[in-house]
Amino acid sequence: MSSAADETIFLTNLWATPPDWAEEVFYCAVRAGHLKAGKDHRIERETYPGHEWIWCLRGQGWVQVGGKRHRVGEGDLVWVNCHYPHRYGAVEGDPWEVYWVRAEGRDLDKLARLLQVGSGPVIGLAAERERMTAGFEEVFRQMGGIRPCDLAGAHAVMTEWIARCFAERLHDEQGLQAEMPEAVREAMQQMRLYYSKPIRVAELAAQVGMPESSFTRQFRKATGTSPIAWLRQERIKQAKRRLLESDDPIKEVARQVGYSDQYFFSKDFKKMTKLTPSQFREDER
Repeated sequence: MSSAADETIFLTNLWATPPDWAEEVFYCAVRAGHLKAGKDHRIERETYPGHEWIWCLRGQGWVQVGGKRHRVGEGDLVWVNCHYPHRYGAVEGDPWEVYWVRAEGRDLDKLARLLQVGSGPVIGLAAERERMTAGFEEVFRQMGGIRPCDLAGAHAVMTEWIARCFAERLHDEQGLQAEMPEAVREAMQQMRLYYSKPIRVAELAAQVGMPESSFTRQFRKATGTSPIAWLRQERIKQAKRRLLESDDPIKEVARQVGYSDQYFFSKDFKKMTKLTPSQFREDER
């Protein structure tokens, strides 16, 4: 016979449907809640929209991503990229009580990769307990509104969570140990050093001792983009610096960062910055 303590109780259960434009500029909370878990509380999904932040108020839980299980305790924040298989639940002897928010928005996948939540989804923030708890409660309040200021307020709180995750991971010497494969890291270093020279994927793959197809798959899995797309981004980053630090003609800047054709340089530059090289130089100066 089960008791009330064995059952999961939802103390708060919230839904929101942000307007289409909001996800272009904000992190938008679409589901959130406060629950006291029963001993059998468990979630298991292959894939689901968005990212979940779970704040452990008390008790203990666990999360499993990438085939590895992690313990969760009071003052821990769990970041789950729900697009990948994941499981989480309460520890039977001491079931957790949590606040949780599921959010959608641009760049959350990239931020999750930078913070390496795929291999380390639990971030210890016990020192920020009061502020984190208040932040979740603020998002709960903002979810009740539909005005742009409500969306912006919730976005600001979630942005602060992300900042705290970065601060904690950077503070911990083991926190941001690169999970980037050595072959990918070596290739990125080559592209950073020699971005001004012609670079072929086949040459990069050969340098790191991998077949081209395997190297490309591994690079895309680690970075979310192809080697050539990553190289273009690096070249445009360097071009921005040259445009601001020199008075060299656009054609010369293009050559300096590895483009033999000014047209393709200007096309890539505008695609990534929404400005032509000339407009960027004028506006930033």
